Amino acid sequence: MTIIDTHQHFWKYDPVNYSWINDDMQVIRRDFLPGDLAVVLNENKVQGCVAVQANQTEEETDWLIVLAAKNDFIKGIVGWVDLRSDKIEDRLRHYMQFEKLVGFRHVLQGEEPSFMLQKDFLNGISKLDQFGFAYDILIFPHHLEAALQLVEQFPQQRFVVDHAAKPYIKDGKIDDPIAIGWKAGMQQLAEHNNVYCKISGMVTEADWKSWTADQLKPYLDVVVECFGIDRIMFGSDWPVCLVASSYNRWIETVQEYFSSFTKEEQEKVFSSNAIKFYQL
Repeated sequence: MTIIDTHQHFWKYDPVNYSWINDDMQVIRRDFLPGDLAVVLNENKVQGCVAVQANQTEEETDWLIVLAAKNDFIKGIVGWVDLRSDKIEDRLRHYMQFEKLVGFRHVLQGEEPSFMLQKDFLNGISKLDQFGFAYDILIFPHHLEAALQLVEQFPQQRFVVDHAAKPYIKDGKIDDPIAIGWKAGMQQLAEHNNVYCKISGMVTEADWKSWTADQLKPYLDVVVECFGIDRIMFGSDWPVCLVASSYNRWIETVQEYFSSFTKEEQEKVFSSNAIKFYQL
C-alpha cells in the first residue's frame, strides 16, 4: 500500500517564531528538517509527505519550496501567503510557477471566528481556485460555524479541515447541546462535497500521557461517517505529534482502525484521496 503523510512540518527552531511551543513541549524545541523526517518515513514505509506551514511568512513558504526541490519525498507544500493583501493575485500568480506548492493555510485557530469572514480574507480565498490552489482550514470547534459560512460561499474551492477541527478528546466531548457542537459542525461541513478532512493531530487533543485508541475511536467514527471514505486522508502532524505519541504509534493506531476496511478503501485514506485533493 502506498502511504502519503498529508500533514507534517519543518522548522529551524527559535523561541520567537515558534513561541507557541511552550514548556510542556520541550521535546519539539529543536530543529526538524527533511533529514530527520526521511528516517521516520522510511521506518514506517511512508513514500511521501505534504509539508505544511508553521510560521506565517512568505519567507517560510519560499524555504519550503527550496526543501521540496531538494527532497523528492516532499510531494507537496501548503504554504502561507497574506490572503488579505490587495496584491493577492500577483502573489498567487508568482507562486503558481512552483509545481509542488499545492495550497495555502492561515492559522485560523489563533484568530477570532470572525477573522475568516472579513471581506479582504474572503477576497483572497475567492482567488485560490483560479490559480489551482487548495486551502487548509485549521480551526477549533468554536470556529466551525464561521467555517461553514466560509465554505458555503465557495462551492468550487477545494477545502480540507486539518486535524478533524481539533475535537475536545481530553474532555470526552463530542457534541454540545447548546451551541453548534463539534459533531454537528462536522456533519454540516461535510454536506459540502468540496470539503475534505484530515485524520491528523488528534493525539495532541487527547491526554498526552494516557490516551488510548479506544478514546479516539468515537471521533474517528464521526469523521468517517460524515465525510465518507472518499474525502478523508491520513496525516501525522509530525513533529508536533511527538509531544503525545511516536510517529510509529500514531500511524499504527490509524492503520488498526481501518484494518477492517477493504484494500481499496485503505488506499484512498492513505494516499489516493491526497493525490486527488492536492493534485500531487
